[in-house]
Amino acid sequence: MTVALTGSMLIGADDVRGSAGEVRGVNPATGEALEPSYGLGDPADVDRAVALAWQAFPAYRATSLKSRSAFMTTVADNIDALGDTLVDRVVAETGIPGPRVRGELARTCNQLRLFASVVADGRWLGARLDTPDPDRTPLPKPDLRQRKVPLGPVAVFSASNFPLAFSVAGGDTASALAAGAPVVVKAHSAHPGTSELVGRAIQAAVAEHGLPEGTFSLLFGDGRTLGTALVKHPRIAAVGFTGSRSGGLALVAASASRPVPIPVYAEMSSVNPVILLPGVLAESGAALGTEFVTSLTTSAGQLCTNPGLVFALGDADDFITAAGAAVAAAPGAAMLNTNIQQSYVDGVDRLAGAAGVTEVAEGAVDATIRACGQARLFATDGDTFLADHALQDEVFGAASLVVRVADLAQLERILDTLDGQLTATVHAAGSDQETAAALLPRLELLAGRVLFGGWPTGVEVGHAVVHGGPFPATSNPATTSVGTLAIERWLRPVSYQNVPDALLPDELREDNPLGVPRLRDGTAE
Repeated sequence: MTVALTGSMLIGADDVRGSAGEVRGVNPATGEALEPSYGLGDPADVDRAVALAWQAFPAYRATSLKSRSAFMTTVADNIDALGDTLVDRVVAETGIPGPRVRGELARTCNQLRLFASVVADGRWLGARLDTPDPDRTPLPKPDLRQRKVPLGPVAVFSASNFPLAFSVAGGDTASALAAGAPVVVKAHSAHPGTSELVGRAIQAAVAEHGLPEGTFSLLFGDGRTLGTALVKHPRIAAVGFTGSRSGGLALVAASASRPVPIPVYAEMSSVNPVILLPGVLAESGAALGTEFVTSLTTSAGQLCTNPGLVFALGDADDFITAAGAAVAAAPGAAMLNTNIQQSYVDGVDRLAGAAGVTEVAEGAVDATIRACGQARLFATDGDTFLADHALQDEVFGAASLVVRVADLAQLERILDTLDGQLTATVHAAGSDQETAAALLPRLELLAGRVLFGGWPTGVEVGHAVVHGGPFPATSNPATTSVGTLAIERWLRPVSYQNVPDALLPDELREDNPLGVPRLRDGTAE
């Protein structure tokens, strides 16, 4: 499927050329500026997009489960049909290798289809019924029924490092559309062509299914102006964001300053600690070192689940030697853009200059790549780490710090000082089980996903996954941005007391015409 890029925003059914400046995609490997240029929007464009979303809200949230599910399936089919046109544009704008792009494309479309199945099932509606008892004393028991309804139009901010899976049709958009909420997306300026291609796939699906045009809009613009205007718009009911801590906190502050604050679900920063226990270090330290660097250097380290901290409790010599050799052999790789590459350089320079930190190894630099990322590995001891809180700051890229920990008590002190994380990983041998069991209660308070074995990069999209965690990993630790539970962010419960059956929503009527799963008096019907 071929789609001509126009450089336009998509506001409802219309192509709109922004007039507040322009931006182009740039190939991070070559520095080539890509055509076309994209006009940036302003607060007036925000007003128009959000007004259309608000107008669309009553009709879109009232769509049947079957028709909404079919719409989301069509979105996935339309994106799939873009094929090489989309893959080639993503590669050109981000430097992400083609095979990874194809994997991310499959994940994005599968995620849309997963939410289509969630919508059709209806379990997300949370239908509950309490049987009335008019003869109860001293007061009659009322007829109570509950379901969940969408909050309203949602603003979604695309991520730089996942131009498909956390972008225009990514998890925030998919879960919000599943919940019955129209979506206004602020595209990421680093991949505007990718954003337009995916945006047109959604726009076409909206038209094909006869939905209100304001069900979806796509804007380009500066975060400080257009982004803030979007969050502060009185008709926006919630915000989804994936990106830097500074960007996420700016949106949280903008929301808090509104006359009516709204929830901001921001996935921000994480260093994803990995714990290596004595038994596993003795049994397979060298193998773990090599595996670790494979995870560390995936996508030039530009993953929110990248293992940026390793705590080694025991003899870590084999692990560090093997990891150092793997880092030294790692080729230079294109980072997403020059701004991210410069931030990475600044971060590793801070690590290299920190007292008590030594550099173990550095990877190659490819002079032919403009925004080249160079893998780096550092080491320190537990006392030094405890004395310098800055050593746990995220360095977004293929850099990690190995901390030699003196004993279990010191490891526990370190874990108690760590900021909230998306993930925490434990590698343990059979002889380490007792120690691992002692650490688990701390880890489940520290992170949203606790792994035993393996590495944190790679997030399975499913029903039981959590991609979230305590602050500053996210702005709201009670939620997830990946998996079917993500739909809960855009919903709120409503209780109906003594409402006549004929006036109730279908999922709460006595005959349950939708056939959705329900609880009656706390028991599944």
